[in-house]
Amino acid sequence: MIIREFLAWTQNASAGRRAEATTALARAFLYGDLSADEAWEAKTALLSLLDDPSPLVRRALAETCAASARTPRPLVVALSCDVPEVARLVLARSPVLTDADLVDAAALGDETTRAVIAARHHLSPPVSGALAEIGELETLVVLAGNPTAKITAGRMLRMIERHGTEARLREALLRRSDLPPEVRYTIGLAVAQALSQFVIARGWIGTERCDRMSREAGERVALETCDDSGVAAVARLVAHLRTTRQLTAGLILRAVLSGRTDFVHAALADLSGQDYAGITRAMRDSSRDPRAFAELHRKAGLPEALLPAMQAALAARHAAAGGLRGAGLSRRMIESAIDACTDLPAPEMHAVVALLTRYEAEAARDEAREVARAVAAEAMTRETARREAEAADAAWRAALESQRRTAFAPASAVEIVAEGIAAPVEMPDQATVEPAIAARADGAPAMAEPLNPVGAILDALPEQILAWYRTEPKDEDPVVQAAMQEVLDGLGADLLDEFQASRAGADTGSDEEIRIAA
Repeated sequence: MIIREFLAWTQNASAGRRAEATTALARAFLYGDLSADEAWEAKTALLSLLDDPSPLVRRALAETCAASARTPRPLVVALSCDVPEVARLVLARSPVLTDADLVDAAALGDETTRAVIAARHHLSPPVSGALAEIGELETLVVLAGNPTAKITAGRMLRMIERHGTEARLREALLRRSDLPPEVRYTIGLAVAQALSQFVIARGWIGTERCDRMSREAGERVALETCDDSGVAAVARLVAHLRTTRQLTAGLILRAVLSGRTDFVHAALADLSGQDYAGITRAMRDSSRDPRAFAELHRKAGLPEALLPAMQAALAARHAAAGGLRGAGLSRRMIESAIDACTDLPAPEMHAVVALLTRYEAEAARDEAREVARAVAAEAMTRETARREAEAADAAWRAALESQRRTAFAPASAVEIVAEGIAAPVEMPDQATVEPAIAARADGAPAMAEPLNPVGAILDALPEQILAWYRTEPKDEDPVVQAAMQEVLDGLGADLLDEFQASRAGADTGSDEEIRIAA
């Protein structure tokens, strides 16, 4: 019944109305409470809409059914093979599509469709591998920037092999938290090669010299990749270097001279087949038992000419007893290796000494860079401290000047009097005054004199006003005198007379007490 009515209605409706009806029907099928017969009829009606001539209808169907796991698989597969603007909606989100469906869609779709697939959540390794093999730069950048995509180390290396010269791809890969050490090393090597090609194209350095610099830069990158890496990661990097024929004797010698024992252990174990315990024991006892390390050196297939240099470097490291700092080349170990190889008559030692001399120059330059950075940092610290001190001194001087101006600013007499009058005056409590008056009437000396409110108010005035009132001021400022006289005139004649009488009595009593005491 539903399918007949729906199909009959869609015969004469516009494309927009059919798209709205399609959305409603799809929602009813996916999220409605339909019976089994109604669900079958709705499913049949939705499948019939795949033949609708308008892309609006099919797009509405794709938008509604893309994210649902209840969407019939024939419907999703058909929509994924539709026109790109319809297929991309399903390819980006549908959980119904399998890895085979996605790989097929990536192979048959355009580059935009591949980029949409590359941005899917939890992309599986087979789909990522297919995209890494056939995708162009834009797709690979999206794939590398998808943190949920599972990409194997081999596919990452394939991506770098195809488009490693592009900085956007290298940056996207370096931002991944699951980047294997061999991929990190390959990215560093790609950067070194890109810089070498640029220098050669400019004609700044010859090809042979630039190739040697690029090779030495690759060795440094390989050792720096081991920073903060576990034993398994270092062994994985060593295996990759051996497979790609980049695990050279010069790299192992550089690792020895740099104190990278983890890399040396992994390299010797991979080349000789011995366990870590035997390699550690042979390296530790190289000065006391040189034959054990010489046998390890031979099993690893290293050149015989490097044996004296490596033994001397290991002896210098053990003699330092932890005194060597940093992860770069150690000049002390290099000097010991040069001393051990200089007097040997073998003609192949000249190449070893030349290599050690280049390492010595590189170590000297590294030390000079570190000293320059430390001096620059110290100078910057001193300059910052000087500027902060100057700013603090300027602020202190400004505050001091402001305080000086405030302290020496002339205050008017009206302000002084106002401050004195505004001071709180503590008046005796009535419960205290009445017993005191009664005791005085009985002859008890509870209070020396009766309560004088006017005197209490005048006593609250500042001392400078009272001093001015007691003695006639000499050579005072006329403005201050006029202001003071104005304040005193406002107090009232009766108030001043009573205050003068109380003051005269207090002064007389004081003179009598002085005479009695004398």
